[in-house]
Amino acid sequence: MNSELYYTIALTRMTGFNFQTALHLYRTLGGGQAVYEHRNDIKDVMPECSDRLATSLKDWTLPLTRAAQEMEFITKHRITPLLLDSENYPQRLSECPDAPILLYYMGSANLNQRRVINIIGTRHCTTYGKDLIRRFVSDLKHLCPEVLIVSGLAYGIDICAHRNALENGYDTVGVLAHGLDEIYPSAHRETAKKMLTQGGLLTEYMTETRADKLNFVKRNRIVAGMSDATILVESAAKGGGLITSRIAMDYNRSVFAFPGAVGAPYSEGCNLLIRDNGASLITNAEDFVNAMGWQGDIQLQQAQTRGIERSIFPELSDEEQKIARILDEFGDFQLNQLSVKTNIPIGKLTALLFQMEMKGVVRPLAGGTYHLLK
Repeated sequence: MNSELYYTIALTRMTGFNFQTALHLYRTLGGGQAVYEHRNDIKDVMPECSDRLATSLKDWTLPLTRAAQEMEFITKHRITPLLLDSENYPQRLSECPDAPILLYYMGSANLNQRRVINIIGTRHCTTYGKDLIRRFVSDLKHLCPEVLIVSGLAYGIDICAHRNALENGYDTVGVLAHGLDEIYPSAHRETAKKMLTQGGLLTEYMTETRADKLNFVKRNRIVAGMSDATILVESAAKGGGLITSRIAMDYNRSVFAFPGAVGAPYSEGCNLLIRDNGASLITNAEDFVNAMGWQGDIQLQQAQTRGIERSIFPELSDEEQKIARILDEFGDFQLNQLSVKTNIPIGKLTALLFQMEMKGVVRPLAGGTYHLLK
């Protein structure tokens, strides 16, 4: 049995505190099992721990029983659990201050693809919104052949984004507000099945979790956090799409919105977001690609298709070449993760990354993460 997974699942079930508290415990003590081992002396190792939390951490009986049941379900249904510090956990999301300590995943997509975007909006999308998505995804495929498209599998914009991604050969991942023992809404079950072989389904929730309204709001931070950019297609003046957009802004991610006609109820949110400088205005895929600096993606794919071996930045030293190749292959990495991957000490790695930044090869992002510039 994977004991760390066992205790981490149980930690997510402990009552009396929220996901951010679980994350703080997990990161401070170094894992779910460590929290369990310190359940009776938690205030000795975490003096800031409240009396209420310390008391709630003493009895793990029911959470551990539930964790054992969940592990049986995971094994039976071939679900991949992703612990916060695992290599396959969405690295962009791990930078966020309220990242889930555990995710449950079914699918085939690489959650750390070089390009990840989310397409979101109202559940009441119009013909205008559907046409925008159809043209955007189709044109984006020609400009950027390898993009992971994320959304929430909900009615309206979400399901339209997933279906157009599938039609254009993109991987697409649905982030759920409930466990993997059901599909909500059930009308999207067939699309969800297709996504398992061309994308996937992702959630922080255990089985038997109801799709409550609050869960959808919490789910939005995963959609925003695992993406490079958020694209709002249609939204009323209030709605989940605006919540996701604001979360993305807080994470220092790029946010874009399509404008709509003045007075159109499901374009009002987009227009207001653009007016208030919360989102950059785009009218097509080319606008988006230019804003993100992704113009060279199609040329790179063509070169790889022709079998041309790409020599990354030949003016770099051997160690700088190694860093560049790692970032090119696996995407953005935090400094400590990059140190492990390259086997270069953090002190030396920091100096090398500074030199590469001066050469215009890498760019530092929020949370101590580094991005390879193309």
